[in-house]
Amino acid sequence: MSKDRPKLILASASPRRLALLEQIGVAPDLLLPASIDETPKRNERPRTLALRLAEEKAQAAWRMASHDPALLGALVLTADTVVSVGRRILPKAETVDEAIGCLELLSGRAHRVSTAICLTTKKGSLRSRVVETSVRFKRLSDAEIEAYVAAGEWRGKAGGYAIQGLAGCFVSKLSGSYGAVVGLPLYETANLLTGEGVPVHRAWAAEAK
Repeated sequence: MSKDRPKLILASASPRRLALLEQIGVAPDLLLPASIDETPKRNERPRTLALRLAEEKAQAAWRMASHDPALLGALVLTADTVVSVGRRILPKAETVDEAIGCLELLSGRAHRVSTAICLTTKKGSLRSRVVETSVRFKRLSDAEIEAYVAAGEWRGKAGGYAIQGLAGCFVSKLSGSYGAVVGLPLYETANLLTGEGVPVHRAWAAEAK
Protein backbone atom coordinates (compact mmCIF):
# COMPACT_ATOMS: atom_id res chain seq x y z
CA MET A 1 0.00 0.00 0.00
CA SER A 2 1.33 3.43 -0.93
CA LYS A 3 2.74 5.48 1.95
CA ASP A 4 0.96 8.61 0.76
CA ARG A 5 -2.51 7.18 1.05
CA PRO A 6 -4.78 8.40 3.86
CA LYS A 7 -4.82 6.35 7.03
CA LEU A 8 -7.70 3.90 7.25
CA ILE A 9 -9.54 2.84 10.40
CA LEU A 10 -11.79 -0.22 10.37
CA ALA A 11 -14.42 0.39 13.04
CA SER A 12 -15.33 -3.24 13.51
CA ALA A 13 -14.29 -6.14 15.74
CA SER A 14 -15.39 -8.66 13.09
CA PRO A 15 -12.53 -10.90 11.91
CA ARG A 16 -14.51 -11.76 8.78
CA ARG A 17 -14.75 -8.08 7.75
CA LEU A 18 -11.02 -7.66 8.31
CA ALA A 19 -10.33 -10.75 6.20
CA LEU A 20 -12.58 -9.50 3.40
CA LEU A 21 -10.86 -6.13 3.40
CA GLU A 22 -7.46 -7.80 3.24
CA GLN A 23 -8.77 -9.97 0.39
CA ILE A 24 -8.79 -6.89 -1.85
CA GLY A 25 -5.33 -5.85 -0.68
CA VAL A 26 -6.33 -3.29 1.94
CA ALA A 27 -4.85 -3.45 5.44
CA PRO A 28 -6.34 -0.92 7.88
CA ASP A 29 -3.95 1.09 10.01
CA LEU A 30 -6.11 0.63 13.09
CA LEU A 31 -9.05 -1.40 14.36
CA LEU A 32 -11.38 0.80 16.38
CA PRO A 33 -14.69 -0.96 17.11
CA ALA A 34 -17.53 1.40 17.94
CA SER A 35 -20.19 0.29 20.40
CA ILE A 36 -23.67 1.75 19.90
CA ASP A 37 -27.25 0.86 20.75
CA GLU A 38 -28.38 -1.40 17.90
CA THR A 39 -32.04 -1.61 18.92
CA PRO A 40 -34.30 -1.12 15.88
CA LYS A 41 -36.65 1.84 16.01
CA ARG A 42 -40.38 1.25 15.84
CA ASN A 43 -41.43 0.27 12.31
CA GLU A 44 -37.87 0.73 11.06
CA ARG A 45 -37.23 -1.08 7.80
CA PRO A 46 -34.30 -3.52 7.58
CA ARG A 47 -32.48 -1.47 4.94
CA THR A 48 -32.93 1.73 6.94
CA LEU A 49 -31.70 0.04 10.11
CA ALA A 50 -28.54 -1.30 8.46
CA LEU A 51 -27.73 2.14 7.04
CA ARG A 52 -28.41 3.97 10.30
CA LEU A 53 -26.25 1.60 12.34
CA ALA A 54 -23.34 1.74 9.89
CA GLU A 55 -23.45 5.54 9.86
CA GLU A 56 -23.77 5.84 13.65
CA LYS A 57 -20.80 3.50 14.12
CA ALA A 58 -18.78 5.54 11.63
CA GLN A 59 -19.59 8.79 13.42
CA ALA A 60 -18.79 7.30 16.83
CA ALA A 61 -15.44 5.93 15.68
CA TRP A 62 -14.58 9.17 13.85
CA ARG A 63 -15.22 11.16 17.03
CA MET A 64 -12.95 8.81 19.00
CA ALA A 65 -10.22 9.07 16.37
CA SER A 66 -10.46 12.87 16.25
CA HIS A 67 -9.02 13.05 19.76
CA ASP A 68 -5.74 11.52 18.56
CA PRO A 69 -3.57 13.96 16.55
CA ALA A 70 -1.95 11.01 14.77
CA LEU A 71 -5.34 10.01 13.36
CA LEU A 72 -6.54 13.39 12.13
CA GLY A 73 -7.75 13.05 8.56
CA ALA A 74 -8.03 9.28 8.78
CA LEU A 75 -10.84 7.54 6.91
CA VAL A 76 -13.21 5.38 8.97
CA LEU A 77 -14.90 2.34 7.44
CA THR A 78 -17.86 0.62 9.07
CA ALA A 79 -20.48 -1.91 8.07
CA ASP A 80 -23.63 -3.43 9.49
CA THR A 81 -25.65 -6.43 8.37
CA VAL A 82 -29.36 -7.00 8.94
CA VAL A 83 -31.21 -10.22 8.09
CA SER A 84 -34.95 -10.00 7.50
CA VAL A 85 -37.95 -12.00 6.36
CA GLY A 86 -40.36 -9.51 4.85
CA ARG A 87 -40.20 -6.56 7.24
CA ARG A 88 -39.41 -8.78 10.22
CA ILE A 89 -35.87 -8.12 11.43
CA LEU A 90 -34.08 -11.13 12.84
CA PRO A 91 -31.77 -10.68 15.84
CA LYS A 92 -28.02 -11.08 16.03
CA ALA A 93 -28.49 -14.31 17.92
CA GLU A 94 -27.00 -14.44 21.40
CA THR A 95 -28.97 -17.33 22.92
CA VAL A 96 -29.75 -20.87 21.82
CA ASP A 97 -33.45 -20.05 21.68
CA GLU A 98 -32.79 -17.06 19.40
CA ALA A 99 -30.63 -19.18 17.10
CA ILE A 100 -33.22 -21.94 16.88
CA GLY A 101 -35.98 -19.41 16.22
CA CYS A 102 -34.00 -17.83 13.39
CA LEU A 103 -33.17 -21.15 11.73
CA GLU A 104 -36.74 -22.40 11.99
CA LEU A 105 -37.98 -19.19 10.36
CA LEU A 106 -35.37 -19.30 7.58
CA SER A 107 -35.88 -22.99 6.83
CA GLY A 108 -37.19 -23.63 3.32
CA ARG A 109 -37.69 -19.98 2.42
CA ALA A 110 -35.97 -16.91 1.04
CA HIS A 111 -34.75 -14.06 3.20
CA ARG A 112 -33.02 -10.76 2.59
CA VAL A 113 -29.63 -9.66 3.83
CA SER A 114 -29.13 -5.88 3.93
CA THR A 115 -25.53 -4.80 4.43
CA ALA A 116 -24.67 -1.12 4.71
CA ILE A 117 -21.16 0.26 4.48
CA CYS A 118 -20.13 3.76 5.48
CA LEU A 119 -16.87 5.60 4.94
CA THR A 120 -16.11 8.89 6.62
CA THR A 121 -14.03 11.30 4.58
CA LYS A 122 -11.03 13.24 5.91
CA LYS A 123 -13.41 16.04 6.92
CA GLY A 124 -15.90 13.73 8.58
CA SER A 125 -18.65 13.63 5.97
CA LEU A 126 -20.25 10.28 5.16
CA ARG A 127 -20.22 8.14 2.03
CA SER A 128 -22.67 5.25 2.34
CA ARG A 129 -24.01 2.34 0.31
CA VAL A 130 -26.58 -0.39 1.03
CA VAL A 131 -26.36 -3.76 -0.69
CA GLU A 132 -29.31 -6.15 -0.55
CA THR A 133 -28.93 -9.86 -1.26
CA SER A 134 -31.58 -12.56 -1.48
CA VAL A 135 -30.68 -15.89 0.12
CA ARG A 136 -32.78 -19.06 0.08
CA PHE A 137 -32.29 -21.88 2.59
CA LYS A 138 -33.17 -25.48 1.94
CA ARG A 139 -35.71 -27.01 4.30
CA LEU A 140 -33.85 -27.80 7.49
CA SER A 141 -34.52 -30.89 9.56
CA ASP A 142 -34.68 -30.76 13.33
CA ALA A 143 -31.42 -32.75 13.39
CA GLU A 144 -29.67 -30.19 11.17
CA ILE A 145 -30.84 -27.29 13.31
CA GLU A 146 -29.78 -29.09 16.47
CA ALA A 147 -26.34 -29.91 15.07
CA TYR A 148 -25.77 -26.38 13.80
CA VAL A 149 -26.78 -24.81 17.07
CA ALA A 150 -24.48 -27.21 18.92
CA ALA A 151 -21.57 -26.08 16.71
CA GLY A 152 -21.94 -22.56 18.11
CA GLU A 153 -20.88 -20.49 15.10
CA TRP A 154 -24.24 -18.69 15.10
CA ARG A 155 -23.44 -16.64 18.19
CA GLY A 156 -23.56 -12.91 17.46
CA LYS A 157 -24.43 -13.47 13.81
CA ALA A 158 -27.31 -11.65 12.13
CA GLY A 159 -30.06 -14.15 11.48
CA GLY A 160 -28.31 -16.77 13.57
CA TYR A 161 -25.97 -18.14 10.90
CA ALA A 162 -22.63 -17.62 9.18
CA ILE A 163 -22.73 -18.30 5.45
CA GLN A 164 -18.94 -18.60 5.28
CA GLY A 165 -19.05 -21.47 7.77
CA LEU A 166 -21.09 -24.60 8.24
CA ALA A 167 -24.33 -22.87 7.21
CA GLY A 168 -23.01 -22.54 3.67
CA CYS A 169 -24.50 -25.98 2.95
CA PHE A 170 -27.96 -24.67 3.86
CA VAL A 171 -27.99 -22.15 0.99
CA SER A 172 -29.82 -23.39 -2.10
CA LYS A 173 -29.80 -20.05 -3.92
CA LEU A 174 -28.13 -16.66 -3.58
CA SER A 175 -28.85 -13.59 -5.68
CA GLY A 176 -26.59 -10.63 -5.02
CA SER A 177 -23.31 -10.19 -3.17
CA TYR A 178 -21.81 -13.11 -1.27
CA GLY A 179 -19.35 -10.75 0.42
CA ALA A 180 -22.24 -8.63 1.67
CA VAL A 181 -23.80 -11.66 3.34
CA VAL A 182 -20.48 -12.44 5.03
CA GLY A 183 -20.31 -8.82 6.17
CA LEU A 184 -18.61 -6.58 3.59
CA PRO A 185 -19.60 -6.08 -0.08
CA LEU A 186 -16.25 -5.90 -1.85
CA TYR A 187 -17.30 -4.14 -5.06
CA GLU A 188 -18.91 -1.22 -3.25
CA THR A 189 -16.19 -1.08 -0.59
CA ALA A 190 -13.40 -0.90 -3.18
CA ASN A 191 -15.22 1.88 -5.03
CA LEU A 192 -15.69 3.96 -1.88
CA LEU A 193 -12.07 3.55 -0.84
CA THR A 194 -10.74 4.35 -4.29
CA GLY A 195 -12.89 7.47 -4.41
CA GLU A 196 -11.31 8.72 -1.18
CA GLY A 197 -7.71 8.16 -2.24
CA VAL A 198 -7.00 4.60 -1.12
CA PRO A 199 -5.19 3.01 -4.11
CA VAL A 200 -6.79 -0.42 -3.84
CA HIS A 201 -5.72 -1.77 -7.22
CA ARG A 202 -2.21 -0.34 -7.01
CA ALA A 203 -1.59 -2.47 -3.91
CA TRP A 204 -2.04 -5.69 -5.89
CA ALA A 205 1.09 -5.14 -7.97
CA ALA A 206 3.10 -4.29 -4.85
CA GLU A 207 1.99 -7.51 -3.15
CA ALA A 208 2.96 -9.57 -6.21
CA LYS A 209 6.63 -8.50 -6.01
